[in-house]
Parts: sequence; structure tokens; C-alpha cells
Amino acid sequence: MTAEDKKVALFTTRVRQLLLQYEQLKKQNAALQEELAKREQAIEDLEAKLSSVQSNYNSLMTAKMLEISEGDMESAKALLSHLIRSVNKCITLLSEK
Repeated sequence: MTAEDKKVALFTTRVRQLLLQYEQLKKQNAALQEELAKREQAIEDLEAKLSSVQSNYNSLMTAKMLEISEGDMESAKALLSHLIRSVNKCITLLSEK
């Protein structure tokens, strides 16, 4: 075997190695692309779930505020009734004089 034949054989071997490495990298890339797609889908699902939970939280907070407001309304009505009675007593006392 001559020096040129050895160089050609070495070159052929290296090209085959590169082709094998290329195929391996192609498979690895496909697997990574698939994993990326799965993770993107998981992120979308989690974002949708987060949006739903935030909406539920906001609804709950609104309901809680209304509940508190109704309780405050009752105490405000009671206070207003007490104040009206006091004013009526004052008017009655002033009218008697």
C-alpha cells in the first residue's frame, strides 16, 4: 500500500466517522426537539392553570369583600338607626322647651 492509498483510506475512515457522528447528532437533536415541545406544552398547560387559579382567587376575593361589605352595611345601618333616634330625642327635647 502506497502513502497515497493510506491517505485515501484514512480520509475514507474519517468521512465515515463524521457521517456516523452526524447521524448520532441528528438523533440527539430530534430527541431534544421532542423534549422541548413537551416542555413547551407543559408550560402552556401550567400557564392556563395559573390563569384559572388567579381568576378563581379574584372571584373569591370579590366574594369575600362583598361578604365583609354586607356585614359592614348591617353595622352601619344599626349605627345610623341609633343616630336617628338620638337626633329625634334631641328634636323632642328642643320642641318641649
